[in-house]
Amino acid sequence: MAALIALYVSWIKWLEANMLTCPSVKYFSIECPGCGIQRSMIALLKGNFSGSLVIYPALVPLLLLCGYALLHLKYKFSDGSKIIIGLQVLVVSIVTAHYIYKIVTHQIFH
Repeated sequence: MAALIALYVSWIKWLEANMLTCPSVKYFSIECPGCGIQRSMIALLKGNFSGSLVIYPALVPLLLLCGYALLHLKYKFSDGSKIIIGLQVLVVSIVTAHYIYKIVTHQIFH
């Protein structure tokens, strides 16, 4: 068990050291609507749920959407498509609201 924990910790450290650079930030010094998702995922993997929500609030609903969509492909839930559309609307709404918040509070510039 200790070996698995050590492997998990080393994997998280590798993710932190190899995060992708956002082209929008690199070339224009302005964050895109997806900026923060990598840091949010790492925080979530470390068990910091509240920190993950602060960094990128749409991550958890996005993961739920992806998980549910995969299950729907396998099990063909009766109202699955309606639930997927609802989750998509929720995720897009959260991403949009969070990006507008960052624009209003001037947190998009690096």
